[in-house]
Amino acid sequence: MTAQTTGPENGWLIIHGGGVVSNEIKKRLVALAGGRDAHCVLIPTAMSEEEISTRGLFRGQGREWAKSWGINHVTMLHTRDKATANSEYFIDALRNASGVWIMGGRQWRLADAYLDTGVEREIKALLNRGGVIGGSSAGASIQASFLVRGDSAKPGLPDGDNRIMVGDHKKGFGLVTHSAIDQHLNPGRREHDLVGVIEEHPELLGLGIYEDAAIEVHGGYFEVVRGRVAIYDGNRHNGAFYYTLSAGQTFDLRSRRPA
Repeated sequence: MTAQTTGPENGWLIIHGGGVVSNEIKKRLVALAGGRDAHCVLIPTAMSEEEISTRGLFRGQGREWAKSWGINHVTMLHTRDKATANSEYFIDALRNASGVWIMGGRQWRLADAYLDTGVEREIKALLNRGGVIGGSSAGASIQASFLVRGDSAKPGLPDGDNRIMVGDHKKGFGLVTHSAIDQHLNPGRREHDLVGVIEEHPELLGLGIYEDAAIEVHGGYFEVVRGRVAIYDGNRHNGAFYYTLSAGQTFDLRSRRPA
């Protein structure tokens, strides 16, 4: 029997394929969080310290990001230390929030910092309260149960090797159960990269999000709200290993069929 894939029953996920986040996606996250006066959390941990600093996030603590998204209240959470991820400050910030955005970079950095910590627990509690978790690129992949492109830093490769699909990090947050999520499909010609993963792990549903595209997940369904998403269910479709859905189409996660 195929394992059942679902999203959060009460809350919402926005899963973005990387690249530019459109105003449409920003407005959806803000609306689902409760409007511009909602309390949101920004997590830039997938980036390197240099990248975070270059973006001015340390200096502004996410205020410029919040301004560009139309959000009045933001708390930026970033650490490389699981003890800090379990701290009262991090937990309280998430308990007081109704929305979270996880920025792109390398998904193994998110796994190293937050798996099996208070941050992961409170992200799931936020969803149970009916809030929204969104993420782009690495912030998309970490939402799956099985983490792809999770090979971490090595000598000479401080960002890890993003060409390795199944690396030394294989566990995501599991916000979408029994799933593997890839991103940036089109610029990197990644359309076939999930095929081998699903062949080895047929219990998983593979979702490949094209760059600038996004899906919105709630309960047993997702809607493509922008661009295209590739579906990898282990079957052949007119001879192909995957098929795509476009903006406006809906997918039933439990039956693994378009709705």
